[in-house]
Amino acid sequence: MKPKKIRLNRADKTLQIEFDDAEFELPAEYLRVYSPSAEVRGHGAGEGELVSGKMYVGIENLEAAGRYALKITFDDSHDSGIFTWEYLRELAENYEANWQNYLERLYRAGKGRDPDENPVKIIG
Repeated sequence: MKPKKIRLNRADKTLQIEFDDAEFELPAEYLRVYSPSAEVRGHGAGEGELVSGKMYVGIENLEAAGRYALKITFDDSHDSGIFTWEYLRELAENYEANWQNYLERLYRAGKGRDPDENPVKIIG
């Protein structure tokens, strides 16, 4: 099901998606950490790569990928994931559970949402 409207709110760092039967607002950080790219999802079964330190990430650009998906370029230069309409709907409908799962995975790994919480930082 293709969305009726998609709006990028750069100031709020959110993507607003309107389908025929529902509207959703998805934070850029959530979309970034659940990117469908091989870098994030991995190449096999399992939870894929845990992405941390993306609290402040924003969306730089949106681009249609044919008639079936959206290519999102994040301001950390990540742009390799193609978000199908079905995947965006799935992310929207499962936001609460997915977000809680992500926060639990971060906690178990000793990582954080804030890039300054990560133990290794390169300056200069």
